[in-house]
Amino acid sequence: MSDSLRVACVQLTAGSDKAANLEKAESLVARAAALGAELVALPEKWNLVGNPEALHAGAETLEQGESVGAMSAWAKRHGIVLVGGSIVERRDGREKLSNTSLVFDACGELVARYRKIHLFDVEVGGHVYRESEAEEPGDEVVVAEAGGWKIGLTVCYDLRFPELFRLLALAGAELVTVPANFTQRTGMDHWQVLLRARAIENALYVAAPGQIGEPTAGRASYGRSLVVDPWGTILAQAPDRETVVLAELERSRIGEIRSRLPALAQRRPDIYRRFEPA
Repeated sequence: MSDSLRVACVQLTAGSDKAANLEKAESLVARAAALGAELVALPEKWNLVGNPEALHAGAETLEQGESVGAMSAWAKRHGIVLVGGSIVERRDGREKLSNTSLVFDACGELVARYRKIHLFDVEVGGHVYRESEAEEPGDEVVVAEAGGWKIGLTVCYDLRFPELFRLLALAGAELVTVPANFTQRTGMDHWQVLLRARAIENALYVAAPGQIGEPTAGRASYGRSLVVDPWGTILAQAPDRETVVLAELERSRIGEIRSRLPALAQRRPDIYRRFEPA
């Protein structure tokens, strides 16, 4: 088990042309691997962005999807752990799609899948977003084991739900990935502070690769992909362009902070349960 891990976040602008998106992602993953990354994380919906009709048309099964096959091949080719951001998944017998994050090990094997639990149904910055028009929420909290590390999986809007991150920490997560397509409007005020808060609250690392530019015309994405340490220190932040950023994680940092500031060990779930809604 390695006590250090070099993590890369890929920042890009996806669109409705899946072939172009795959070509771009392949190049950026290769760049990250060439820089020495051992784990590479892609953004949310890196392979396809569009309206509900476009998402249904381009959705993939995990068994035969071209994006799934590509991610497996990239992980194996470069000998890396690949957190495949998220893709839109089609499942037999279900009307709605899933926003699904996949983890591949260095042999290209699919070792974990997480379906986004919290759907982005909001009105912000003059725009209405309704992910539930095309997608259904997942119902499983997932911690993957890959590269000798325990990796908690989330997607974008999940960041606003600290309960999920606490469950991941209690399940042993040392790193939580947050592939995102955060809006420019909310990102300016909330992106960095929420990521740092989730890392501090749970004394773990957070890696958040985001989309940049305008994946959807007229709807700017914030970018600023980040890697944050368990103290809330920003280890890497992407500039406002398509790129790759890297950071070195040290497992000892988690133990050091949890020992000095043992908030997780001092939880009082016996008290909290008294206030749970019936």
